[in-house]
Amino acid sequence: MVIKLANFYTSIVHNFLIAFGVVIGASVFAGIGAIITDYPPLKLMLNISSSIKIWAMAIAIGGTFSSFEVIEKGLFEGELKSIIKQIIYILVALLGANTGYSFIKLIQRCGEIWGN
Repeated sequence: MVIKLANFYTSIVHNFLIAFGVVIGASVFAGIGAIITDYPPLKLMLNISSSIKIWAMAIAIGGTFSSFEVIEKGLFEGELKSIIKQIIYILVALLGANTGYSFIKLIQRCGEIWGN
């Protein structure tokens, strides 16, 4: 029981940080590209972080089809525990992606404050 709980906790932390890292990493590298191409980096970083959130979530949960398969198995075979676990994984990945987006928004606001 303790090992299963530790694996569940580890998966939750990994899902959060993977989604967070995808949003932050994509935004930072887009900002670097914007600097190279003489485009406003903070504006591009905010646009990229907004549009990549759903992909970050899909990457964090390991692709959309695997979670749908687990949910289907839970619905048709009566495994409620697997459905709840997948819903938690999806919500945690969504939280990680939104936290990354909020972090990029914070960077943009700080850039506006420092620019004045």
